[in-house]
Amino acid sequence: MEAANRGAYEAGGDSVGLNIELPTEQKLNPYVKKGLSFRYFFARKVMFIKYGRAFVIFPGGFGTLDEFFEAATLIQTRRIGRFPVVLFGKKYWDSLILWMKDNILEPAYISPEDLEIFHIVDRPHDVVEVVEAFYGRRT
Repeated sequence: MEAANRGAYEAGGDSVGLNIELPTEQKLNPYVKKGLSFRYFFARKVMFIKYGRAFVIFPGGFGTLDEFFEAATLIQTRRIGRFPVVLFGKKYWDSLILWMKDNILEPAYISPEDLEIFHIVDRPHDVVEVVEAFYGRRT
């Protein structure tokens, strides 16, 4: 998260951090202009969903997967409006997507359109293209 906060901070934009209070996790990084700490994951996810304009998800652990599936589920069930969800790093995500196709798409637990909720990219430029295509290019 520090790289994203640093980029926003150095560009003069808003740099927001939503920290979760865990005994082994890091604290808010020095580039956060507006920071909140949460005791519970569900409260933190509500804030991500409520105020996020796009999710760019990098390889991570259970929390990362939880946030990805939370966003995908809320978009799929139309509980929130659609927004860009971008998975970064094809090598990391490919086996999960293959599993999804074989185990939840094939038996029809999800629809083919559900796999269009997100995009998988390998280059930062591609992240920008996905977000700009969704919202329209800025002039």
